Amino acid sequence: MERRQQLQYLFKDDIIVNNNLVLINKQERHDHKEIIQKTQKQTKEAFDSKWGEAARLTSMGKLHSFQKEWFLSLYGFNKIGDLRNFLAGKKTIVDAGCGLGYKSAWLAELAPHVTIIGIDLSDAVLEAAKTYRHLQNLYFVQQDIAHTSLTPGAFDFVLCDQVIMHTQFPDVTFDHLASLLSPGGEFACYVYRRKAIPRELLDDYFRRRTSEIPDAEMWEFASQVTELGQILNDLNVEFECPEIPLLDIKGGRYTIQRFLYWNFLKCFWRDDWGGDLCTVTNYDWYAPSNAQRFSKEEFLGLAERNGLETIFFHEEEACYSGRFKRNGYSNY
Repeated sequence: MERRQQLQYLFKDDIIVNNNLVLINKQERHDHKEIIQKTQKQTKEAFDSKWGEAARLTSMGKLHSFQKEWFLSLYGFNKIGDLRNFLAGKKTIVDAGCGLGYKSAWLAELAPHVTIIGIDLSDAVLEAAKTYRHLQNLYFVQQDIAHTSLTPGAFDFVLCDQVIMHTQFPDVTFDHLASLLSPGGEFACYVYRRKAIPRELLDDYFRRRTSEIPDAEMWEFASQVTELGQILNDLNVEFECPEIPLLDIKGGRYTIQRFLYWNFLKCFWRDDWGGDLCTVTNYDWYAPSNAQRFSKEEFLGLAERNGLETIFFHEEEACYSGRFKRNGYSNY
């Protein structure tokens, strides 16, 4: 009862707290099949499959280490101490799209004084609740991050890392998550960046087709493009590519693998990750029906229309990311 009372103010609806799993006390809380559209349902199922497979890999520690280091550069922290200092001034955090919860747990360990809510539509969140039951300041909820039961204006830091583009309408999701910010609160978000036109055409093709392809075939396909990525990488051939503006292909020096990767076909490979983890990474790209890509102007426009100030902006070939602040009084 005490834990429920401590958490209730962070939720609009009545809640039930079972250890560190928060259940929303209304009838439709798990009725995903009726409340989400076909492509969002397929995207949920793809991530159920991805996280289920990933949870069995002994190499996941390599992914966690990489993601934590990358997180710092994505959101403007030079070192782990900078992130810890940033979190020191926070009381409430939501990790929207937390998956298996390792980043939520990382933040909870860095800031044990903060109440952290990890939320995800996939069943991975149930596994996360079991895995991180020992962290007393961390809770998990299974809900669509575009339509949560969280209290508007109640969170000092909202994180949506590598997830928002997988929602049905990312702009609606951004608006909702921005509404959760307290005055002075910050929203950290990552989106996919648009690639060269040939790559975009292929990616759009898979967005239309993937809901019709059985999951086992998608995993087989992911394994095949992983093998292709390894073969191309092992060629160890570099060349100078001319700029081709009408195709949005940037000029410069590429390896064969990177040239095809950025401009034609995602075929991810890293020697230090090995085949299984690279296959999960390729599946993660191709399997979800929802995977919108953005221009820089579109991404920054989402923050602007919500009245958020850009505190930090980052761009690289794969993505755009940033931290956006709600200044002054919040209407929420």
